Amino acid sequence: MSKKIELVQRVEIIKKISSGKKVLHLGCTNYPYTQDSIDNEMLLHFDLQKIAKELYGFDFDQEGIDILEKYGTKNLFRADLEKLEEVALDETFDVIIAGEMIEHLNNPGLFLKGIQRFMNTETSLVITTINAYSAFRFLIYGLRGKGGENEPVHPDHVYYFSYKTLKLIVERANFEVKDFYFYDIGTEHRPFNRWFYNLVNDVSVKISPQLSDGVIAVCGLRKND
Repeated sequence: MSKKIELVQRVEIIKKISSGKKVLHLGCTNYPYTQDSIDNEMLLHFDLQKIAKELYGFDFDQEGIDILEKYGTKNLFRADLEKLEEVALDETFDVIIAGEMIEHLNNPGLFLKGIQRFMNTETSLVITTINAYSAFRFLIYGLRGKGGENEPVHPDHVYYFSYKTLKLIVERANFEVKDFYFYDIGTEHRPFNRWFYNLVNDVSVKISPQLSDGVIAVCGLRKND
């Protein structure tokens, strides 16, 4: 695994890893924000269509799949990420993108076991998720937490991950972490943040990248000796 602490842009590193590869994109519709993402040219799946050699998408929300299909998107499958054995697809991929979804799952271990049927020994599973130690979120919570009631967290998130906790859960599922990154606030999100949240973030990540917005683990199946 890479020992260098590197601060990256999440979308850019995903595109770099996916370029020219056969890619499976999990949570590909970004539902219920599918149409807004398309209108604002921010839908990652459309970006991946331009650079991947071959692209497939899994999502549980049929409404989002229907929207993408109206735009001519192919190879879409409705999938419960905790029941991947039910997906009628027999393919393996060079890259699997699990972007901002592991924190939504009731049982991430079931997902990590199930996704292995779509992997071979050379596949990279790219997991991105919110950083448990994000500095600007600590600031927001401190200023308007109201005793815990006003936590700055997505209403569907059930986990926070850090370097150690994300590394441990994937290792327990027979993966090894090949590279690990910290990702900064996306350039597309900055205009919607209060200026002093961005400032706190920028100062914090200069001091230590571990205080960034999120984390990325690039994983492969553990090679048995």
